[in-house]
Amino acid sequence: MIWTETFRVAWRSIRASKMRSFLTMLGIIIGVMAVMGSSAVGTGAKLMITKKVESLGSNILTVMPGSSGSGGINRGIGSATTLTANDANAILAQDPQVAAASPLVSSNAQVVYGSNNTSTAIEGTSAQYPQIKDITMADGEYFSPVEVTHSSNVAVLGANVPGTLGMRQPVGQTIYINSIPFTVIGVAATQGAQGFQSPDNAIAIPYTTEQNLLTGTTNVQQIVVSAKSSAVMDEAQREVAATLRVTHQLLPTEANDFSILNQATILGALSSITTILTVLLDGISAISLLVGGIGIMNIMLVSVTERTREIGIRKAIGAKKGTISTQFLLESLTLSLSGAVIGMVVAGVAAEIIGNVVLKIGNVVSVPAMVLAVVFSILVGIVFGVYPARKAANLKPIEALRYE
Repeated sequence: MIWTETFRVAWRSIRASKMRSFLTMLGIIIGVMAVMGSSAVGTGAKLMITKKVESLGSNILTVMPGSSGSGGINRGIGSATTLTANDANAILAQDPQVAAASPLVSSNAQVVYGSNNTSTAIEGTSAQYPQIKDITMADGEYFSPVEVTHSSNVAVLGANVPGTLGMRQPVGQTIYINSIPFTVIGVAATQGAQGFQSPDNAIAIPYTTEQNLLTGTTNVQQIVVSAKSSAVMDEAQREVAATLRVTHQLLPTEANDFSILNQATILGALSSITTILTVLLDGISAISLLVGGIGIMNIMLVSVTERTREIGIRKAIGAKKGTISTQFLLESLTLSLSGAVIGMVVAGVAAEIIGNVVLKIGNVVSVPAMVLAVVFSILVGIVFGVYPARKAANLKPIEALRYE
């Protein structure tokens, strides 16, 4: 009953000054919203990065040519011409953990159909490319190994290309790529943006055809490899590196003239960066809670001063130090906890709207962040309420009754 009465008196005191109590809680509300907001930003960024990287394939290795130099200037990875289609064939034939491999030759060209035309990316690939990139067909089919071998003039359009060229029934129609006729044999389903490119706007043709008719080169710009599963990515990467060193006739003392990009490694590195940024944001946001706690302590000290005579009367009729101290500590704790609940509700609703409606990446509310914010708010209420509570409890009855 003593605890119940103490809480009732504390709650009545808070309600007596509603505006002041709300302004006191505002610091905690903003602090909790900041902590949950920063956590939601970090979670959302991690989800978006994961979604983007996984859209490229979670078990994909990308082999890039080495770097070239001229006049002491290194032009960076991919500037050399060290990869060929034979490298892709060797990887596919010799590496047990590799499921598929495809050369990739890219260029930009003018594409014409009837009176419509557009400039877009032309991707020369092999027949295994759809397996690697998980491409499904909306209409028609992808080109076959035979068509790759014979350098056939066939094309598979990205999902947006028929609309751009004004094609109603693309399969079977003839388009002109740099004035060269190609027969459309398929239209890929929508894939969405992948990195800085959108395959929905590109046109795929056999890499042999692109080499012979468009680029005039025998090298390839990339070799895209898919491992049998994400669990064997590292092993597949080692196998690919060993195979390429053999096909390129590199001595043990010579450095690789190629580079291998591992999607899983990239995802891990990006996730680590977002985690560090989230921790830093949480640390900065926690300062808001400390500021809110100082506000609570300030208001509680003012409350002790205003209620000095009340404290004197209660102590004169037998109230103990512990009871007075508990009352003020409960007031401080109630203010901080109420602010935490309000801030958590507002931040949770805002995060749900942003995650599901605006960004369309799903739930970005972090339960650990919610728990941490509430626990930290309780600690703030206790820590910054102790001094005012002790000051009230230590008032002498006679001096308190004399206070004007």
